[in-house]
Amino acid sequence: MDFDIEQVDQLLSTTRAVRRRLDLEREVPDDLLLQCIELAEQAPSGGDIASRRWLVVRDPEIKRQLADLYRSAGGSDIIERAEQRAGTDHPKQRVVESAAHLAANLERVPALVLVTVWGEHDGSGHPGLFDSVIQSAWSFCLALRARGLGSAWTTVHLGKAQEFAEVLGIPTGVTQVVLLPVAWTLGTDFKPASRRPASEIVWFDRWGFTKEQIVDAVDLIAARPGVTVEIDIAATPEIVWELVSDINISARFSTEFQGADWVDSGGPREGASFVGRNERSDVDRKWETTSWVVACEAPKVFAWNVNDRDEPSAQWGFELEKIPGGTRLRQRFILGRRLSATGHAMVDNPEKAAQILASRQEHHKGNMMLNLQGIKEIAEAGS
Repeated sequence: MDFDIEQVDQLLSTTRAVRRRLDLEREVPDDLLLQCIELAEQAPSGGDIASRRWLVVRDPEIKRQLADLYRSAGGSDIIERAEQRAGTDHPKQRVVESAAHLAANLERVPALVLVTVWGEHDGSGHPGLFDSVIQSAWSFCLALRARGLGSAWTTVHLGKAQEFAEVLGIPTGVTQVVLLPVAWTLGTDFKPASRRPASEIVWFDRWGFTKEQIVDAVDLIAARPGVTVEIDIAATPEIVWELVSDINISARFSTEFQGADWVDSGGPREGASFVGRNERSDVDRKWETTSWVVACEAPKVFAWNVNDRDEPSAQWGFELEKIPGGTRLRQRFILGRRLSATGHAMVDNPEKAAQILASRQEHHKGNMMLNLQGIKEIAEAGS
């Protein structure tokens, strides 16, 4: 059978968490739910043992009790947080308002589907029967989407799992995994979410080793290989930005970068250039490079191209992401098409090119981690 890849891709990329666009008035037939569960049950099972159990709740009084428990387990806090942030430009406000809408209207959803499994997780971290539920529940969500229905993955209720079990008569030894409110959707025009490109979050062979492009494996440089390191910092993006936008910050921690001087006055800004000094004692080499700032958006990104503004030998940069409790700081290095010393060594020694590249990536990775750890220490001390 040939699948319509375009339709499959659309299904996979537009199956959203639906909350505000759930139709709270239109009934969902039992046979439709059973069709979707039948499909979901085709998902892999640990040990090939069918231990998933699905509980469909329609009774208005039971739904009311569950909704009250849901709100006492954390739903009311979500509603309050949405009200407090109303009218602000908080980056997660839309998500919070959506979650608050569900919490306030849970009992009105036509069907609540609770996915459970026979067994109790032992906390060992070893995959097994319990871990077989996630893929099946998500297959259920995909089957819903394909039929014009929607749901939202929620685990808030687990704070009141014992009370849920008492209301629903769930026996001891059964673990509740996820609650899925199910309804027809108001419209079907869902769009892909904004996500980081795969090239920024996929590592090849070693943690942090990246490829910007997938090309003929023989031409390692054309793949624009690189390194990405990340660290979470308990400080605001604004505090971290003041550190990473200083072109000399890495000289405080790196074993290679010795410092830099601006060619243009006015500090960090897009288009400005600076000269950097480098030294590697392991190969007895010193050199300088000229770099151009190609991205300078406070407090989000600071990046520069080395040796050429448009066709660099490398691109370096810091990216800042606001997360609960602080900032996720990411430093990235990407090898450019213009040959650097590493590139020349790879071209001159093709049989050792992969080894040369991996060695240089490891060297950069070590210094980048020193940078991020040092920046973290300073930022957290001053926050």
